[in-house]
This record gives sequence, C-alpha cells and structure tokens, in this order.
Amino acid sequence: MRVASRIILLACLFVSCAEIDQQKQHQSMTIPKDSSLFTTVTWLDSTNRSFGTIPEGRKLEVAFRFVNSGMRPLIIQRVQASCGCTVAEQPEEPVLPGKEGVIKASFNSEGRMGPNNKTLYVIANTRGSITNELHFSVVVEKKKW
Repeated sequence: MRVASRIILLACLFVSCAEIDQQKQHQSMTIPKDSSLFTTVTWLDSTNRSFGTIPEGRKLEVAFRFVNSGMRPLIIQRVQASCGCTVAEQPEEPVLPGKEGVIKASFNSEGRMGPNNKTLYVIANTRGSITNELHFSVVVEKKKW
C-alpha cells in the first residue's frame, strides 16, 4: 500500500507542477496592463508587401522581420490572420530590447483565384497601439493543366 500511495502522490505532484509551468508561460506572454512596461517595435521589412502572382494550390510563406527598439521586453500575445486561409506563427518567448524576431505566416491559395489582400494582426505591448497590422497581397492564377 505504501508504494502505491507514493506513486499516486508523485503523479499528483508531477501533474500539478506541469499545470503551474503552463500557467506561468501563459502569464509571461500576456500584455501587461501597466503602460510603463510597453515598448516600441521597428519593422525591418515593409508592413505592406506584394508577392506578385502565384499558381493556385501553392502555399505562400511570408515573414515580417522586426527589432524590439524599446527598453522593455516585447511581448507578442497573439498574431491573428484576417481569414482561415492564412495561418500565422509568432515568437513563443518575449523579444528582449535590441533583439530581432520574425512573424511568419502561410497562405493557402487553393480556391482563392484572383487578387488576395491579407492582414496579420499582431497584438503586443507596443506604445501607441497594442494592435500592429501587417499586410500582404498576392494574385492567384488558375491552375494550368
């Protein structure tokens, strides 16, 4: 009985610690309410880019490079695409002052013929506005058989 009790106790502690770690990680990527902890970001690439023409069915990979040009860590809480055909990625850790980072996205052109204008909404602890917009456009041509 003692061995079984110890195993159950250890399992409970392990699960509890894992939950605490997840809560800490979630809290660390939440925008602080105190605006003195806000920072500035400088986009190294244009925030409005055109990728020309691609054939239907191709996935377009886009990346927007930036530097934390402020004095506080840059916390990117969320990057949300304007539609379901685009999947965005974001840094998982705060970006320290002076360091570079990248926002990536993948646009699925299947069934999206013609001009496409997409927006990535970057929610971060940035001065002026916590919402930064990144735009890209692409024209999708019908597949040639």
